[in-house]
Amino acid sequence: MEYKTILVHIDNGTRRSERLEVALRLAEVFNAHLIGMYALSALRIPAYALSASAETLLEAAEQNRNEALQQAREAFDAACQRYIGIETEWRSSDEDALEAVDTSARYSDLVVVGQHDPYSDQDCGTNERFVEELVLTASRPVLIVPYAGHFVSSFKKVLIAWNASPPAARAVAAAMPLLQRAEEVRVAVFDAEKSDAAHGEVPGADLALHLARHGVKALVTEQGSPNGDVGCGILSRAADFGSELIVMGAYSHSRARERILGGATRTLLASMTVPVMTAH
Repeated sequence: MEYKTILVHIDNGTRRSERLEVALRLAEVFNAHLIGMYALSALRIPAYALSASAETLLEAAEQNRNEALQQAREAFDAACQRYIGIETEWRSSDEDALEAVDTSARYSDLVVVGQHDPYSDQDCGTNERFVEELVLTASRPVLIVPYAGHFVSSFKKVLIAWNASPPAARAVAAAMPLLQRAEEVRVAVFDAEKSDAAHGEVPGADLALHLARHGVKALVTEQGSPNGDVGCGILSRAADFGSELIVMGAYSHSRARERILGGATRTLLASMTVPVMTAH
């Protein structure tokens, strides 16, 4: 398996250039078709503003969006021109960003998005739960680029956070093209003795054998989590290893009618220091 179609989400944030560079370099490595999708979260007008002024607000919002769309297209074209031979495509949608990206993802092999930046003064155009909701709904793996830092897409050192769950297995399968190109792969099994998952006699050993059959040599270590916080444990292990990419499953549970992320996934999405590839 290789990535032959890569979808990158484009918004109004300053960090869109970083995730676009990551996506372009991946497209170069895999000779993939790159789709740039410009989509923003639906405009929500407060009830008190739904009056005679609503039409004026909508017109101003539409004008601002058109100007931002033009700037985003120019930035996309300029970045693509630096990569000779890559097949690229520009798309824009008036639909809500989640729906637009989710739909296009069905015809892609990988989706590249940016981590929400809670400290930015600039409105990127998507709501703070966009990435979280996309991870839970997307039918394809999602690569999340942090809101701070500069990253190469060679991903030579990869950490797999493994708990033998179906989401973790799907994430590993999705990351296999990158794992096969990595120089070092480590598998971190957290709190295996507390898990109900089918780890086998030696936690992580079955995964190591599976990876070996795909030409991936991996070192497996069992880890404890500080105060039961697996998310912090993953980040700490990634820092110790010097990981350039974390691969992990995205976990969720239901609260009333709303699906919410599990604790470890929520911690990684909020505090990641390197790109994270995940699947649900």
